[in-house]
Amino acid sequence: MTSKGFTMNELGQLNNFAIEPKVYVDKTPRAGFTEYAEKLNGRLAMIGFVSLIAVEVVTGHGLIGWLTNL
Repeated sequence: MTSKGFTMNELGQLNNFAIEPKVYVDKTPRAGFTEYAEKLNGRLAMIGFVSLIAVEVVTGHGLIGWLTNL
């Protein structure tokens, strides 16, 4: 029997501990070629490509020229 976050056992004794949530197992794969991993990889590639173009516009050199002048 539960009442406002507390439980009572079969003898009517109050349990002051919180009710434990239901435990479940997420069966979606988290490694390998998942849809989430592919979207993240694509987004990071787009950020890298735009950053590469920004470096080229700011410095006036391509990536190889910019790296050799460091």
